[in-house]
Amino acid sequence: MKKIGFVGAGNMAGALIKGLLRAGQYAPDDVWVSDPVDAQLRRMKRLHKVEFTRDNHELVRHSQTVVLAVKPQIMASVLEEIRAEVNPRKLFISIAAGFPLRRLETGLGGQARVVRVMPNTPVLVGRGVSVAVAGTKATPADLKHTLKLFKAVGEAVSITGEDLLDAVTALSGSGPAFVYLFAEGLIEGGIRGGLSQTLATQLAYATLGGAAAMLVESGLSSRELRDMVTSPGGTTLAGLSVLDSLHFRDAIIAAVEAATRRARELAAA
Repeated sequence: MKKIGFVGAGNMAGALIKGLLRAGQYAPDDVWVSDPVDAQLRRMKRLHKVEFTRDNHELVRHSQTVVLAVKPQIMASVLEEIRAEVNPRKLFISIAAGFPLRRLETGLGGQARVVRVMPNTPVLVGRGVSVAVAGTKATPADLKHTLKLFKAVGEAVSITGEDLLDAVTALSGSGPAFVYLFAEGLIEGGIRGGLSQTLATQLAYATLGGAAAMLVESGLSSRELRDMVTSPGGTTLAGLSVLDSLHFRDAIIAAVEAATRRARELAAA
């Protein structure tokens, strides 16, 4: 019996396995994966020294905790495939976006202990944030265990009320893409000012990383930090005035709202 098994050997599964092994929560012998793609399985074996199987039935049968790390488009068929191996002694954790708890629980036969987690892509570098919500049969211990797993790849919090995961998906799931677009703008602005591509990129990345660290570590609000940088009649105020005239803040809010609506549409499909 393995302590944890991953159905699906993609990037998210690999990131979580790497974090769990690095944190010492598990040894390679405690972990295994299943996937229909041989190249993915060989990659997991090479990178993390974990065992693998092509048989989802076998993996679920011999795992205490099962992480469902497959795309939402194929989740229903995977649940149907493994349903015969489900029992109340096992914990199932899904990281599929837009696939709600009611469908997970029904697909697993109605008695499974299920926790649904929404991680974001920075888990790939150990700096993610994951939000968990427990199903009807999951225990407080299950939720605590799940949060411990995902703290190996960043921050992890739990919420009550699955409907909030749509806003979580929009903010922390889609949010990195909005930041990357902002980074593109910073770089292009630097280039237009005469900087080389290399230097503009270096400065933009360092600026974003430093600003994020200030938000996390300074104890000051984003408004207070912005005021610290903004001198009357200075360069920062000139730039902020342009952003304000172009409704930059409103555009960011609208983007998160649009992503939230789309997440709700996908969950209802």
